[in-house]
Amino acid sequence: MKKSSFINGALIATVGIVVTKFLGILYVIPFYAIIGESSIALYGYAYTIYNLFLSLSTVGIPPAMSKLISEYNTLKYYDTKQRAYKLGKTLLIVLGVVLFIIMFFGAPFIANQVMGDNTGGNSKESITLVIRIISSAILVVPYLSVTKGYLQGHKFMTPSSVSQVIEQVVRIAVILIGSYLCVRVFNLGVTNAIGVAVFGATLGALVALTYLLVKIKKNKSDITVKTKDEKIKEEEKKITNKTIIKKLLIYSVPFISFGLALSVYDYIDMTTIIGALTDLGFKTTDAESVLGVINTTGNKLNSVVLAISTGLMTSLVPNITASFVKKDYKDVKRKVNQSFLMLLYVTMPMTIGLSILAQPVFNAFYGASTWGPRVFCFTIFIALFRCMFTTSVSIAQSLNKFKNVFLSIIGGIVVKLMLQIPLMHLFNALGLYPFWGSTLATLFGLSTSVITNLVVIKKTVGLDLKEYFKKMFKFVYPLIVMIISLLLMNMVIPAYALTRTKSILIITLYAFVGALIYFTLTFKNGIFKEIFGDKFLKKIKR
Repeated sequence: MKKSSFINGALIATVGIVVTKFLGILYVIPFYAIIGESSIALYGYAYTIYNLFLSLSTVGIPPAMSKLISEYNTLKYYDTKQRAYKLGKTLLIVLGVVLFIIMFFGAPFIANQVMGDNTGGNSKESITLVIRIISSAILVVPYLSVTKGYLQGHKFMTPSSVSQVIEQVVRIAVILIGSYLCVRVFNLGVTNAIGVAVFGATLGALVALTYLLVKIKKNKSDITVKTKDEKIKEEEKKITNKTIIKKLLIYSVPFISFGLALSVYDYIDMTTIIGALTDLGFKTTDAESVLGVINTTGNKLNSVVLAISTGLMTSLVPNITASFVKKDYKDVKRKVNQSFLMLLYVTMPMTIGLSILAQPVFNAFYGASTWGPRVFCFTIFIALFRCMFTTSVSIAQSLNKFKNVFLSIIGGIVVKLMLQIPLMHLFNALGLYPFWGSTLATLFGLSTSVITNLVVIKKTVGLDLKEYFKKMFKFVYPLIVMIISLLLMNMVIPAYALTRTKSILIITLYAFVGALIYFTLTFKNGIFKEIFGDKFLKKIKR
């Protein structure tokens, strides 16, 4: 195993996550064909609740572990580092068992909260079954997550990324083979097929965890660093297990809030959209289809954009923490600037491009859909704002601004709650799709958190916003040129297709033209080199 620099670490983590997310999009095509559009909502219910409980069961400890390991490793507190990992594992295993019990036995209550008195869609019994099945993953995933955090804290990004791909491949195999056998071979029905599919999360996590534990065992000497003859430092001896746990919990609070916030946003949508849409004249089946796009199918497509910020966060936390511990504030400022510019440089054209191509993109992956493109063309912007949200939280957390992070997240959720229903009714009154109002409420909520975090980061590291926006303009104007070119192109070759093959051809053509314009202009004006560095540019050229 080799340690990764900030840029290389971000790249490795991002590639692993992009591959994982891309596989996560591809499998939905056959899965969608097997179970049908109306049943995808049932799959979405299981995963929305699972993600909420997963946030609670990991309580932000995996990224906090990465931060703590990086800190102790920088200070050469090798014994304390190992104790922190063991304590983190124990804490999460116990918490996982407790939350598994709550999720398993609380499934009927959750099902009732989701459906209320609505009929004609999925039954409460079906929702209860799939939630209970997926709850088994809570027993494994927290242990897997803390192990990834341990390796990432040492800046070993490759094993963590490989484990993600392994986990996803196993999960997808179970989903596709299991659901096909249930529906097409044994005629066990769609509910049982989805039950088998969601169990893939448990099996995938078990295989990935086994891989990481074997990897750690084989490379123990590279991770431990301390030799047998090396004595424990006097100041390190004063660090008790209680101190480690306290520090781990303090570091985890913003990450708990962050992970929980994203699940809460989804939960708000899940528990309000169906009721609001049916009140506005939508059929329950149509309302479930819209929610299925927001929480599942559209979310899968959003995940490719989100992968950029997740990969960046994975590398950001240990690297900024190491610089902050050494009090190298100049390096902290450089990495903060670099991370935001990297993020926006890549995600802005991706988001806008996917919005323009909403119809052929959705058609290519899921086939013809009444609501899919209409919902997705706007919800894709949630991915962009979540990227900024993730990055701003990661940076503020690495700078030990725990209280500010927590308050910014709470503020965002409050804004989402306050605006959710009013904006849906406003959009309906204006003759627009009411579910766009829900998306706008999410964007306002995330923006509240991002702006609050940016103010704190600016005060802490002294960001020069004037210089930052100058650099940002260098890739914003190429982006505007790209958008105008694609819109003009749409007049000649409409971004609309009925067949999957034609959709793929349109996507390929638009993506090639858009990327060519954007990257040519940004290479020419030098902003690519300014953001990613000369070494990275030379690697690409090679």
